[in-house]
Amino acid sequence: MNYMPRLFIVVGSINLFIFSFVLFAAWMASSLPPAGTLIFVAMAVMGFCLSYLQPHFKENDERMRLIRYKGLFASFFATIAYFGIFNILLVTERISITALDLVQIITTLYICTVFISFVIYAKKI
Repeated sequence: MNYMPRLFIVVGSINLFIFSFVLFAAWMASSLPPAGTLIFVAMAVMGFCLSYLQPHFKENDERMRLIRYKGLFASFFATIAYFGIFNILLVTERISITALDLVQIITTLYICTVFISFVIYAKKI
């Protein structure tokens, strides 16, 4: 398929707009935004990163496989660090959040970490 990088920028911009609107509405109501809105940040980051990565991932070659391998390898260790940090914060009772909120935060962090690491390794390789 022939995907255009501009399409990914549009998708990222729409998700960023949705998150900004929910954040503004929560600010106007003097409350915190629901943790479920964090996924819009992750989708925006994913869209912007894919717009940069689309020319690199267009061909199924060794460079693309190396970028994916190294990106997922680095994201694995970042995810272990996220789990460790949240574990310490929860055990020492520095934060008190529900399990659903924690899963949504970790999911957002993981998606952002994977795609940002893809961009970093695409620039290095």
